[in-house]
Amino acid sequence: MPGCSLPSYSPEAVTKTTAYLNEVFPNFSAVQKCCGKPTKAVGQYDLFKERFADLQKDMDDVDIDEMIVACQSCKLTFDEASPTPTHSLWELLPIIGLPKELKGKAKDSDIVFTIHDSCSTRHLTALHDGVRWILQELGYKVVESEYSREKTRCCGFGGMVVPANPPVAEKVMKRRVETLETDKIVVYCSACRSSILKGGAKAWHLLDLVWGPVVYAKDAPPEDVLSSPVKAWINRYKAKKGIEKAIK
Repeated sequence: MPGCSLPSYSPEAVTKTTAYLNEVFPNFSAVQKCCGKPTKAVGQYDLFKERFADLQKDMDDVDIDEMIVACQSCKLTFDEASPTPTHSLWELLPIIGLPKELKGKAKDSDIVFTIHDSCSTRHLTALHDGVRWILQELGYKVVESEYSREKTRCCGFGGMVVPANPPVAEKVMKRRVETLETDKIVVYCSACRSSILKGGAKAWHLLDLVWGPVVYAKDAPPEDVLSSPVKAWINRYKAKKGIEKAIK
């Protein structure tokens, strides 16, 4: 389950990740649906329970044994609300490995990244370790920020503050960028990537680095697609079609 923001940002990343997991696991499928976390974040708890129950029923109807999620909010939501065992993609990839042809592909890159850890999973050490393992396998150089892992800070998108109080969100975004060691940032949440860009730094999603071309210091990051609702919804449609094609 890729979540909401990743399909909105990169249908290509969703499609290629789905195709790879489908190669690794003999009984694999995918669902593109919202876990309901935004509803819960704004205090609509009864509506959240209703929406999550609908998702859980879909999962039960097709006898899902375990769920893989690429979204940190989905991870927490499933852990709290679902009896289905759930694994983060970032914890799983070090176990199954990356495709062999990707190992060391960026060893000659001159870029030095700083990692922005998602605040919702600040205490999931194995997830943090997995992200860093992936970057090491690819060959990218990383310098750690003081405010990383369990000490990370919010990107400014959490808790639905963007629609609720845009000036506060903008202030938090800029403050977060100021605490990072470089202006070239790796994130593993598409909403975080949008926030980091708005805060004034350059940002790439981890799957951009896995499936995309090698990034160098002179390169510009992909556009902030999430700032355009129309483009985001078109991408969700493309991601859905990509999933269908990847698991045929």
